[in-house]
Amino acid sequence: MARASAGRSTLSRQLQLLDAFSIDAPFLTLSELSRRSGLPVGTTHALLADLEEQRLVERGADRTYRLGIRLWELACRTPGALGLREIAMPHLQEVHGVIHQHVQLGILSGGDVLFLERLSSRDAVVNATIIGGRLPLHASAAGLVLLADADAGTRDEVLARPLRSLTDATITDAAGLRRVLHRVRAQGFAVADGYIHPSARGIAVPITGAAGETVASVGAVVPNDDAPWVPLVDQLRTAAGRISAALRSAALPQSHPEASPGGRYRTLVNSSDESMQYLAGPANRRQPHSPAGAAPR
Repeated sequence: MARASAGRSTLSRQLQLLDAFSIDAPFLTLSELSRRSGLPVGTTHALLADLEEQRLVERGADRTYRLGIRLWELACRTPGALGLREIAMPHLQEVHGVIHQHVQLGILSGGDVLFLERLSSRDAVVNATIIGGRLPLHASAAGLVLLADADAGTRDEVLARPLRSLTDATITDAAGLRRVLHRVRAQGFAVADGYIHPSARGIAVPITGAAGETVASVGAVVPNDDAPWVPLVDQLRTAAGRISAALRSAALPQSHPEASPGGRYRTLVNSSDESMQYLAGPANRRQPHSPAGAAPR
């Protein structure tokens, strides 16, 4: 491993470069990547050459770089976040078909909510959520649900740092946040009126995994008005219950009578039961394709 940049490995510096890209900066030049990552231009150029060769970044005709499609390929093979998204999608669509606002799926990631999916209508209320984007845990209904059920160390870490205000309604003091988390944990849902934007109300409930632990939240963003929100909580709880049941079923051994057809594929693919059975058949299992130019072993 290379020992430049204060002894950091090549991989850690490559990840530093990849992290320089963002939703609002998807195309970056060599000098911009150097500046945003804090790496010297020469080091940046050498690391980019390796990343481009492995198709983890791509260089355009205008000499800007962007994240490579191979990152998406690798992500789609994970049984974690994207598998959860696949399982949750039909239930998110069902809720969205009823409320016609925003429905979203989020997971805990550091001190933020990372959103895996969001369904919206063009005439829906303002919403700061984007797929692959983040929001502070203390400032969103999804974050409050996840933080309320997180381990004590995670909660203490969030409570110990400054709580940024996004609107006048955002919780900004640790004591107030602790009280809200206690209430969210007791009632099993969170409502955030105007925490991120005065005109928006966030509502979220937890999704549980195979061991009963909270693994994600399913939420809605609707107008912050006098409309009753209790029916929305009920709809979200129904969706969360079905997603949780599907997660438990997917985690069962294939020999179990309640296991999902398709076994391990069910956590990666959302399709019909007949398709799942086909994909799980020994004769139809496919090995991942080799990267372009790679010779089979």
